[in-house]
Amino acid sequence: MKIISWNTNGLRATAKQGFFIPLFKNRPDILCLQETKATPEQLPPEVRNISGYYSYFSHPKIKKGYSGVAIYTKEKPREVFYGMGVKKLDNEGRLLGVKLKNCTIITGYFPNGGQGPHRLKYKLEFYEAFLKFILKLRKNGENVIFCGDINTAHEEIDLARPKANVENTGFLPIERAWIDKVIKNKFIDVFRKFYPEKIGAYTYWDIKTRARDRNVGWRLDYFFADEIFFKDLKPRRTSLSGSRPKSVGIKATGMLSDYYGSDHCPIWLEI
Repeated sequence: MKIISWNTNGLRATAKQGFFIPLFKNRPDILCLQETKATPEQLPPEVRNISGYYSYFSHPKIKKGYSGVAIYTKEKPREVFYGMGVKKLDNEGRLLGVKLKNCTIITGYFPNGGQGPHRLKYKLEFYEAFLKFILKLRKNGENVIFCGDINTAHEEIDLARPKANVENTGFLPIERAWIDKVIKNKFIDVFRKFYPEKIGAYTYWDIKTRARDRNVGWRLDYFFADEIFFKDLKPRRTSLSGSRPKSVGIKATGMLSDYYGSDHCPIWLEI
């Protein structure tokens, strides 16, 4: 099973410019999108309904043309959930998940901590609530993989200019400490598991400064997977037929660094 995750920075614009449909040439079984900035009704039919996929969308309840996430999946979910069940944190349409036969996939567009202290506070509240949410899913027997734009670079290796950004949101110690906490709770940063020392591996570049041309970027987009995907263990959940499913593990991961259409590039993993 192949999963692709991508912050499109506006799905309507991405599709109009011809960058959305070609992404399916990479044959994802699941495509997770962030920052779609659209309701389903605003999307053209060929974007809203992809042949061979079930599609699900979440968007802000109040502010239009902002935030938003989507999932396209070949496998019909046994359950779809929108948000964490916390109204204050769910009304921006930042979280969407599908429970499949052997795993639960979550796409998230995590808040940016800029635009003042209130947004940093909101971001940290979102972080803490999300960690509690996925720990509850694990406790209930789900094998969780979450992906998306986390909006924080974890370590100095994850951005081109760490010293210049140590006091900027996206690389603040308090933001990075949350990722430490996620890892301590046995969710694995999949890219760093496979490539612990790889430098210059970024997923976001500022458009205004043409930073992508110089690879002055940030790794803001992640796959985090429950440690069970890296161990010779049986999945927690049984299949719908009642039989025990085969063990699942993550085989490979990477970035589509040369794929354009957004200020972020897509990332992928294979199970």
